[in-house]
Amino acid sequence: MADSTVRQYAAKAASTDRFGRVLCSVRNHHYVIDGPEQNGCPGEEVTPAELFLSAVASCGVELVQVIAKADGIPLQAIAVDIDGKMDRSKPVRPDVSLFNSVKIQFQMKGVSDEDAKHLVEKFKGR
Repeated sequence: MADSTVRQYAAKAASTDRFGRVLCSVRNHHYVIDGPEQNGCPGEEVTPAELFLSAVASCGVELVQVIAKADGIPLQAIAVDIDGKMDRSKPVRPDVSLFNSVKIQFQMKGVSDEDAKHLVEKFKGR
């Protein structure tokens, strides 16, 4: 029997006939990612940086829902806004592209301010 605490994920990405356009696959889902126009790429689809930020935001929504349910907190709704800034003139590290700052904001409905803070702190601990 598999350990229920272990989760394994896989994704694939491959170049297409159009420079800077990538075909991605996760399980039986397929989607297109474009590099940004600043890199000479199409920039028409979601970029890798936008996908990364949306993944973090969606993780926030899903995990806060799970934590609220486990803790018996009556969360009615949650939304997460996330903004990232990448300043190439001030790299965090010279060998990779990283965000200089990321700001995440949670909006919750149906919980007290105290419960909302509790949920965010537990999320940050995950």
